[in-house]
Amino acid sequence: MPPLQLSHQQAVIRLQDIRAQLEDLERRDNLTADDEQTFDELTREFSDVDDHRRQMERRSALERVRSVTQVTERAPGRPGSLGVERGTPSGSGSAYDLDPILNPDSVEDRRFRNPWDLGEMRTYDRSPEQVGQEMKARAMCAVEKMAGANDRIRSAATDIIERWDDRRGTIAKQCLATSSPEYMRAWSKLAAGKSHMVSPEEQRALERAMSLTDNQGGYLVPFQLDPTVIITADGSRNQIRQAARQVVATGDVWHGVSAGAVQWRWADEGTEAGDNAPEFGQPTVPVHKADGFVPISIEAMSDAENSTTEVGRLLAFGKDTLEAGAFAVGTGVKQPTGIITALAGTASEMAPGTPETFDSADIYAMDGALPARHRAGASWMANRNIYNLVRQFDTGGGAELWERIGADMPPQLMGRPALEAEDMAAGFNPAVAADNHLLVYGDFSNYVIADRIGMSIEFLPHLVGANRRPTGQRGWYAWYRVGADSVLDSAFRLLNVETSV
Repeated sequence: MPPLQLSHQQAVIRLQDIRAQLEDLERRDNLTADDEQTFDELTREFSDVDDHRRQMERRSALERVRSVTQVTERAPGRPGSLGVERGTPSGSGSAYDLDPILNPDSVEDRRFRNPWDLGEMRTYDRSPEQVGQEMKARAMCAVEKMAGANDRIRSAATDIIERWDDRRGTIAKQCLATSSPEYMRAWSKLAAGKSHMVSPEEQRALERAMSLTDNQGGYLVPFQLDPTVIITADGSRNQIRQAARQVVATGDVWHGVSAGAVQWRWADEGTEAGDNAPEFGQPTVPVHKADGFVPISIEAMSDAENSTTEVGRLLAFGKDTLEAGAFAVGTGVKQPTGIITALAGTASEMAPGTPETFDSADIYAMDGALPARHRAGASWMANRNIYNLVRQFDTGGGAELWERIGADMPPQLMGRPALEAEDMAAGFNPAVAADNHLLVYGDFSNYVIADRIGMSIEFLPHLVGANRRPTGQRGWYAWYRVGADSVLDSAFRLLNVETSV
């Protein structure tokens, strides 16, 4: 960027970078011809940038003098006295009248007038971790300033950045690129089919955002409208997601860490410690692509003033609905691995006490078979029809009533939450040979859902019918990535009422 186009803060940062580069060259024993040329070019640039900085400071000082010497009020009996339109008492600690040029933003103070202006960042001679730290600080500030977000969304976005961002600030970079006012305006125009109205500044914001994704085509949904953020903020309608452990993946695979229990011992004084280290494992959860389509009529788009926000809500609802089935019975092939798929055929699978039957004894057996360390945070999961069968186990008022096993306010079974999954088996037919996975019981924090933030969307200006003629509709084609799998099968028990002919 030419010196005359630099702001004061950018000029100061550039001077610091030039000085670091000159000192790096000076430390070398022998300079090549290219090094000598670089040294001369940096020296000339330093002089130009420093002159530009001094000129801006002089202008700023002159403006302050002019503002102070303007006659704005006249004190009684003292014609021509100087007045002050506004000011801050000395020592008050307020920054209301701080000079915006001589008091630039400070990453240490975590305050940024424009957190999205990354041209103010100094990157030379700084480690990726230091740059990532400032990225994260700017992203946290951007969350507080970004438009089109309520308090719940801001809280969810803050939590995602704080908990899941890596040391290089991958999520922070995406937040900064896709939450800026310029990007929000550009995306809103694209979503409304008005790409011809995108300004050069907004186009640059689009290009910055697209440089961060490996997706081909489409535009990233603004951070504040990303379905992952919205679902986190408003709560999922999918009860499996409510109980599962939710993480954010920054790559194609989420990598975790698991370990068995540490083997403690009783030790005599002064004796050598035993090798009590647990065996560490590294479970992985691959993320898979899913896509969806949102059609809308031209009339509805013309009448809707808040179509941009509505698109985000629709995408979040569709995403939640699609995932409900996958998290229960997903095959794991080009889609998440459902909890039933993960446990079927493992040591966690249990048979009923009496073949081809289901009664209250099986529920107690599942509770007894689950290790105590997992039982404290355990939940049940089944189709609603299975819970209705449980209510009918004893209609005579005995010890096996649902109310004795667990009252339905809120729904509980043996004092543990009873989650619903419509895609699980609703019953079984003894006349048909099949596996019937009726009930899951366990600690669902060991079922990991890995969301990849960064849904992309592409606007289609016209939809056509069977005869290839326009239908008067437009649409948004969207795609994103998510994965799920059990990372510790022993934390669950799965009841399989197997039937045979």
